Amino acid sequence: MGSGKSTVGRLLAARLHRPFLDSDEMVEARTGRTVREIFEADGEAAYRPLETEALLDALATPEPAVIAAAGGVVLSPVNRDALRRGAGKVVWLRASPALLVDRAVRQDHRPLLEQDPEGTMARMAADRTELYAEVAGEVIDIDDLTPAQVADRVVAP
Repeated sequence: MGSGKSTVGRLLAARLHRPFLDSDEMVEARTGRTVREIFEADGEAAYRPLETEALLDALATPEPAVIAAAGGVVLSPVNRDALRRGAGKVVWLRASPALLVDRAVRQDHRPLLEQDPEGTMARMAADRTELYAEVAGEVIDIDDLTPAQVADRVVAP
């Protein structure tokens, strides 16, 4: 959350001439509701299966695509397995918690950060760091990079 997955993903898709798929956008298109609305009305437990469905569909596209997978996809063993098996290059855009909080609180669609952004981000990092490392074939530390520089590193041999 806040790492620039969508921004970098769009840049990469344009460079590579591939479709861009964002799992959150896929959920929103299918449900007719924003992620925030789903969280507020039905809770996180209702959102996670929708997230899995979107990820699995994105990975199953016949044409190679650039996929921005929502940050919580790693919480599901099914999703982690799918990323290890069905994805090409999986890149973790790693950032400091301070940068992630700064970016995420500026956006209106972050329901998990409502009450305590710093504490929530710290808990999410503690819960997810090992899971991201488990699925990532590459880690790029993004704190001092522009989105274009991150995209350059993703496509570098």
